[in-house]
Amino acid sequence: MTQPLSVQLYTVRDALAADLPGTLQRIADIGYTNVEAFGFVDRAEPLRDALAAAGLQSPSGHARLLDTGEQDLEQIFHASVTVGLGTLIDPHIDEARWTTREDVEAIARELSALAPRAADHGLTLGYHNHAFEFSNRIDGVSAYEVFADALSDDVVLELDTYWVKVGGDDPVAIIGKYGDKVQFLHVKDGDGSHDDKKQVAVGNGIMPIADITGAAPDAQWVVELDDHEGDVFQAVTDSYTFLEGARA
Repeated sequence: MTQPLSVQLYTVRDALAADLPGTLQRIADIGYTNVEAFGFVDRAEPLRDALAAAGLQSPSGHARLLDTGEQDLEQIFHASVTVGLGTLIDPHIDEARWTTREDVEAIARELSALAPRAADHGLTLGYHNHAFEFSNRIDGVSAYEVFADALSDDVVLELDTYWVKVGGDDPVAIIGKYGDKVQFLHVKDGDGSHDDKKQVAVGNGIMPIADITGAAPDAQWVVELDDHEGDVFQAVTDSYTFLEGARA
């Protein structure tokens, strides 16, 4: 792996809401130099300043793109540049749109159509999956594969490897199929269920982490826990230690 580890800030959302600069400093003190932003559009400047104060960068961030208005799109692009993002990732598109080939290919066209506009701002676009894109099957393959096959070459994939597994597919095989198009990996672990609270520090669950990271050594690895029953900062720390050890 050549890129520093990142952590999706949604993981520590409660702490962020209470103390933005202090939380980012805690992340930096663990050893992270990269984070993945979320919910940043209305707080781009404070986030930019707090990241700088902690010595952090946010090469990627999440914002929903396809269900927003024209004015909001420009606001999202501007906020992304303010924070310093290089890749802007849509984190969720309504599950109801992932049931037919026509709808899924339309999603791919819509997202692809935004890529040149994002590029005008120096941004690359990407998409982040959940489980339903894989559990929904179309003509014998996952809706995700229908989507990815229809995407333009300038839209990248952020593969949430845990949700691939929960959705019934093999994340290593998906990485193998799409190769360098997978620019980001959400590396998370747990019991393999839909229950967010059963997610644990990377290396403490059922996921074949070494196989997953080994399949995409040049991607940006992003630690995330959607929820956790214990101390989330301890889980983030343990995840960092495990992944740093895995690449040593």
